Amino acid sequence: MIKIKDSDLEFKFVKSRGPGGQNVNKVSTAVQLKFKIDTSNLLEKDVILFKTNYPNKISKSGYIIIYAQNHRTQNLNKKEAINKLHKLFSDINIPVKRILTKPSKSSVEKRLQTKKRKSLLKKTRRKVINEA
Repeated sequence: MIKIKDSDLEFKFVKSRGPGGQNVNKVSTAVQLKFKIDTSNLLEKDVILFKTNYPNKISKSGYIIIYAQNHRTQNLNKKEAINKLHKLFSDINIPVKRILTKPSKSSVEKRLQTKKRKSLLKKTRRKVINEA
């Protein structure tokens, strides 16, 4: 799990976009989260993985910008934006080395027995040839 400091996050509260009720045009409840990935406390390998997996998520100035406007309050939108950022980092595909395994003796024996049964079943379906 990647730890992100609260001091690395910049929040800006803006008016929500799109249609809505009376408060949409008056109250700034939408959240714009900015996270400078290059100056953060993240490990270099995590930054490189993020940049290779999400090159379009980083602006030219080096910020990851996330909008959240689904809720009516600033606090819920702020939490949603932080969750979106954490989800981006948790979705990074970290390669895991596969441990080679062998099938157990019982599973090999079971497979062979099943093959023998199928073979016998198919032999009974063949045409009978009269050699007289």
